[in-house]
Amino acid sequence: MSDYTLYAYFRSSCSARLRIILNLKNISYDLIPVNLLKDEQLSAEHKALNPSASVPLLVSKRSPDAGFKIGQSVAALEYLEEVHPAVPALPPTSDAKGRATARVLCEIIAADTQPVTNLRIMRRVRALGGSAEEWNKELMGDGLRAYEAVAKDSAGKYSVGDNVTMADACLMPAVWNAQRFGVDLSQFPTVSRIFANLSEHPAVQKADYFKQPDCPEDLRRK
Repeated sequence: MSDYTLYAYFRSSCSARLRIILNLKNISYDLIPVNLLKDEQLSAEHKALNPSASVPLLVSKRSPDAGFKIGQSVAALEYLEEVHPAVPALPPTSDAKGRATARVLCEIIAADTQPVTNLRIMRRVRALGGSAEEWNKELMGDGLRAYEAVAKDSAGKYSVGDNVTMADACLMPAVWNAQRFGVDLSQFPTVSRIFANLSEHPAVQKADYFKQPDCPEDLRRK
């Protein structure tokens, strides 16, 4: 039996964060797709599981936490780090500075960037007569600029040193989204280098938007 159930959408960056860390830690999970474009996250059934009406939702199957639900991606990342420490996704506890830096980088994406560029906000920008694409391009660029400013001092092969952390799990789908909206990544040499290195990592490759079971066939990466 798998360890978790993951409610997710293939092109949800928050869902991809969890897939990357689940893959990194070799944690088994069952996927239940939630189609955001069809508003399945707004159904009464899904809201009963996740009052935020969003994805991802991680549900534990492991004793003693069986049935425990986490409906926020960063909280789920922290939980997985505490419950499955064998393959760490943060620097060691002896490196408080490194751990704090990884969390700062997570929040630049998860608190400052993604919430103002998600599907719900894009729909509202369009309803007000604006260009959601230009909105996202500008704000995603702002987020990566902040990430670059911090990561240039902390990065090794990856965002904080030479091991993949939860910061990288947040960064990777943020860059995928930035590419989609035409952000010029050449402005961010550190981010671009980290992105290139992460692109070679099996945990990231397996989490690719376009390799997920719920990805439409015409978008699927062969």
